[in-house]
Amino acid sequence: MHPTTAAFDALTIGQRFRSAGRTLTPTDLSFSCMLSGDWHPIHADVEYCRAETGGERLLHGSFGIMLAMGMATMLPMFAERVIGATALREWRFGKPLRVGDTVHIDVIVHDKRITSDGARAIVERRLILRNQRDDVIQEGTIGTMIQLGTQDESRSTDRT
Repeated sequence: MHPTTAAFDALTIGQRFRSAGRTLTPTDLSFSCMLSGDWHPIHADVEYCRAETGGERLLHGSFGIMLAMGMATMLPMFAERVIGATALREWRFGKPLRVGDTVHIDVIVHDKRITSDGARAIVERRLILRNQRDDVIQEGTIGTMIQLGTQDESRSTDRT
């Protein structure tokens, strides 16, 4: 049995994983502004933010989605076998992301199933992005398709 298949079989509904932390930097905020093209004063103007947020510029909510999905890639350990995301549902924005926050992701296995061809599987996971105070910043459910077995095993499954 291929290690990815064994890892998939070992997953249980409700199983939890937690990532390492990552501290958000001014560079993260700049990249987020550049990538999105969103230079709203809440992200880019310290003077504006002094009146609105106590002086802190806020990262884009969409940056939180990117963080959560990226940090969850290795949880559980399927990164080399990920084919792609299948869905992003029920995403909720709880609190703002701030430069200096140290965030981590909690991953809860919500569901799992093998596709009809038997060569791939879908793992549904609940992602919870938390800050250093354990506040829920964002959360939602993502489906991820993974390759089971080796390419040769997948091809032999397709022929049967």
